[in-house]
Amino acid sequence: MTTALNHMTVPGLSYDAFLDLAARLECIGVEVRNDLDRPLFDGADPATAGAMARDRGLRLVGLSQVYPFNSWSDAIAAEVRALIATAQACGAETISLIPRNDGTQTGNGERHANLRIALKAIRPMLEDAGLVALVEPLGFGRSSLRSKQETVETIHALDAGHVFKIVHDTFHHTLAGGSPLFPAETGIVHISGVVDPALPVDQMEDEHRVLVDENDRLGNIEQIGALLAAGYAGPISYECFSPETHALTDPYSALKRSFEFISAQVAEDA
Repeated sequence: MTTALNHMTVPGLSYDAFLDLAARLECIGVEVRNDLDRPLFDGADPATAGAMARDRGLRLVGLSQVYPFNSWSDAIAAEVRALIATAQACGAETISLIPRNDGTQTGNGERHANLRIALKAIRPMLEDAGLVALVEPLGFGRSSLRSKQETVETIHALDAGHVFKIVHDTFHHTLAGGSPLFPAETGIVHISGVVDPALPVDQMEDEHRVLVDENDRLGNIEQIGALLAAGYAGPISYECFSPETHALTDPYSALKRSFEFISAQVAEDA
C-alpha cells in the first residue's frame, strides 16, 4: 500500500513541517491545497516549493483545487490555466477539479452537459501541459456530480482518459451509495473515517471525517482492499476535515497508528 498525505489533514502545520511529517511517515508524496487559510506553499515560490518536497524524497502527487469546475466560465477557465501553470512550476503531477456542491445544477440533462462542456474545454490545456486532472465526484445529496460511473463514462465518451482520472474518496463513495470501482481510471484514493455510531449516512459531513480505526463506518478496509485486488497501485492519501483531527497534538503518532492499522487489516483480508 502506497501512502500520501493531504495538507487538509494537518492544516495547522506550515508547508515545511507538513513535508517533514509526510517524510517521517514514509509517504511517497503529498497533496497541497490552495483553499487553506494562508497562501499556497506559505508564499514560497512554486519552483522552490517543489524542490523542498523532492529534497525530502516526496512527490507532489496533487495540487488542489478549482471549484466549481463544472460551472464553466471565463473565470473558471482562467483558474484552471493558473493552477496548471503553478503545477508545472512546482512539478505537481496532477491538479484537482471539484464540482459545484450547493444544490444547484443537479438535474440530469444540466449535470451531464455541464460536465461535458468543462472537460472538453480543459482537455487541450492539460494536453499542452502534459498534466493529468483528477475529477472528484462528491457524494453529498447537494452535489452536482455524485457518480463516479457517470464521470468515467463522460471521460471515455470524450476519449480523454489520458488526461482525466477520478478520485476514489472512501467517504464520498459511501455517501453516494457505493458504486462500481474503477481502478484503471482512478488517479488517487482519499481516505478518512467516520466513527460516530449514531450518525445517519445522509447526515455525514466533512466535519465528521477523522482517522480510520476499528470503529470506522465507511468500509475503508473493504474499499481499499477491493481496489488493490483489482489492480490499483497509486497513492492512498489521508484527507481528514474534522476539527478533532486538526487539533491533534501528535499527528505523527496518530497517523502512523492508523496507517499501520489499515495496512494490517487489508493484508489480513487479502
